[in-house]
Amino acid sequence: MQLAELRGRRQHADRAFRYVAVGAAGMVLLILGMIAIAMTRRAWPAFGDQFFSSTRWSAPDRIFGALPFIWGTLYTAAIAIAIGVPISLGVALFITQVAPPWLKKPMVYLIDLLAVVPSVVFGLWGVLVLSQHFGLGRSFLTAGIILAVMIVPIITSLAREVIETTPESEKEAALALGATRWEMIGASVLPHSKGGLVGAVMLGLGRAMGETIAAALVIGSALGQITLNPFAPGNSMPAVIANEWGEADQDHKAALIALAVTLFVITIAVNLIATAIVQRSMKRSRGT
Repeated sequence: MQLAELRGRRQHADRAFRYVAVGAAGMVLLILGMIAIAMTRRAWPAFGDQFFSSTRWSAPDRIFGALPFIWGTLYTAAIAIAIGVPISLGVALFITQVAPPWLKKPMVYLIDLLAVVPSVVFGLWGVLVLSQHFGLGRSFLTAGIILAVMIVPIITSLAREVIETTPESEKEAALALGATRWEMIGASVLPHSKGGLVGAVMLGLGRAMGETIAAALVIGSALGQITLNPFAPGNSMPAVIANEWGEADQDHKAALIALAVTLFVITIAVNLIATAIVQRSMKRSRGT
């Protein structure tokens, strides 16, 4: 009787936990949907043919072309990924495969500490050091470097966790067959961690695209600038919203909210792609 009663209590506890978990997940989706609906409703008057195709942004003339800012956001994020990913993966591999125990812990603490530094600190460092002393000026490249510094801790931490899930038996088998440490990493660690590493990079990309203060300080705030020249000043969607919101009227605010909606959609798409890649990799690793 007592055993049956105990099982019944466990079943009730499991059922309650499942309901709480489902409710929490549903609440997140509900809040996300409410945010999307409210922002889209406010931004709807600004959406039109010229919003995504025009390169001119002039609040007095009521012309709002978002193409240069979309370009600036994607371009600076691409620069950040190109710089930050090799550094992040190199550091993650060094910590997990090469560093001795006495060095591993301090490096992990240092990377975690770098992740909590406020973005405005990185932005001011970019203005005072990169822009002036290194002659980069306020440009796409300066913004990309700052964003790279900011996403390195995120990608490194996620990559380190993924790499550490590689079974020791696979690594030892590769070494036993005569492989060098680098060959073992290429044959065992990277194939096993590929999906998780791609997901970490995609999450870093989403972080780079959404950064506001640091990008606004160093990108140059140039309107209508679409160029591949990394030393040219530009602008991004978060930077425009931060710089112009305080003086915007109703139509201007609708256009800025439309920029936020566009960024929101792009970021959600990036995160969904990352989730799909990680899940696909997990299914392949399980042989399903």
